[in-house]
Amino acid sequence: MRETEAITIHAAPHAAQIFRDTPTEQQLRIEALLGLRLSGLTQQTVPLQELMREISRNAQARGLTPELLDSLLEGV
Repeated sequence: MRETEAITIHAAPHAAQIFRDTPTEQQLRIEALLGLRLSGLTQQTVPLQELMREISRNAQARGLTPELLDSLLEGV
């Protein structure tokens, strides 16, 4: 098993509750996927600004609106 280190991330309350309610085995999978994604970000050759634009485009294409984003970020 790989060595791991605990980190804290902020999420919308409902997202945090969903994670807490998820079975431990699935939580471990989510943590592994997030770790891989974070590691991949550090190896990107794309400038951060372009990566952020791509994330924004993808979110909009999936239906994220400014209003929905505001509601998700309430209380964060």
